[in-house]
Amino acid sequence: MDLGASDSYTTADSGDNIPQTASSSSVYEILLLIQSDDLTLKVQAAREIRRLTKSSKRYRRYFSNAVKSLVHMLHSNSFESKEAALLALLNLAVKDERNKISIINAGALEPIICFLQSENSTLQDHATASLLTLSASSVTKPIISASCVIPRLVDVLRQGSSQAKVDAVMALYNLATYQGNLNLILQTEPIHFIVDLLKSCKKSSKAAEKCTALIESLVCYEEGRTAVTSEGGGVLAVVEVLESGSLQCREHAVGALLTMCQSDRCKYRETILKEGVIPGLLELTVQGTAKSQTKAQTLLRLLRDTPYPNSELEPDTLENIVSNIICQIDGEEQLGKTKEMLAEMVQISMEQSLRHLQQRALVCTPADLSISSFKES
Repeated sequence: MDLGASDSYTTADSGDNIPQTASSSSVYEILLLIQSDDLTLKVQAAREIRRLTKSSKRYRRYFSNAVKSLVHMLHSNSFESKEAALLALLNLAVKDERNKISIINAGALEPIICFLQSENSTLQDHATASLLTLSASSVTKPIISASCVIPRLVDVLRQGSSQAKVDAVMALYNLATYQGNLNLILQTEPIHFIVDLLKSCKKSSKAAEKCTALIESLVCYEEGRTAVTSEGGGVLAVVEVLESGSLQCREHAVGALLTMCQSDRCKYRETILKEGVIPGLLELTVQGTAKSQTKAQTLLRLLRDTPYPNSELEPDTLENIVSNIICQIDGEEQLGKTKEMLAEMVQISMEQSLRHLQQRALVCTPADLSISSFKES
């Protein structure tokens, strides 16, 4: 599975949107202040760097020379100094690969990881956001992965603020793409906290997308599958994303359920079926992404009595597959909803076929028509 990287705290980037009043002398002045011995002036300069780099790629380049001084401020005993420096570094790292690498090379990782364990929730929040942004780089992932940060991020996922939990799961999502990290993540037993976050967040949100993407990766391992099914409402949470998530969320959700069923159909088939997955799968077969449609159809085949066609007299169509499943469903409400979805799916399929025929008719040339007429006669 391809897990992409993403930055956090990204603001609307206006590219080279620098006010006309800005001058090289003001940049030079700020760079001088950030290197001064006066802590008050350093904090003032860090705040100005944060402000100017919030929405300007060019300013991020201009202030790349401030990275070492800002990292040094992270070791200060002053909360104001730590916060100002951390936020300035965060903005410098957003959408700037070179700054990400410079920040890591300057030694920022150690104090930032320490802030994850801080009793000060503000520092913890900023540190989690910083790690999310820094982990978006393929160059920095190996360094961050080797720093024992994964257990700390899971701790934030367990007891951090609402925003810190979202940033932590997104940082774990970024790190999960690096070889060997899935095993490290599994060892921290994060499924309970990931499912908790998935239950509480909007099913079409970025947080839901990263949660389901992580679950899809983790259920490739037996420990991950066991953890999801043992977690109360774990499978149901994935099914709910499949029903009402964004297209990308639903693709990850159906991928997770399919992986489970393919790994051991007898063990996971009933568990998945009883959570009312059929209506969502039916909808995906006609309205999901190309990958979702294929995965949904494959999972539907695995969920029926036998994953193989019953006979040559009963074609292996989606309608027959679902009709076979309907016979096994308990509960009038779920049965009624499934039948309704089946009828809607068939209707949509017919409409799509009709549109396809109409499009073909529109592009048909007179030569095509004459050849066709000759053959028919």
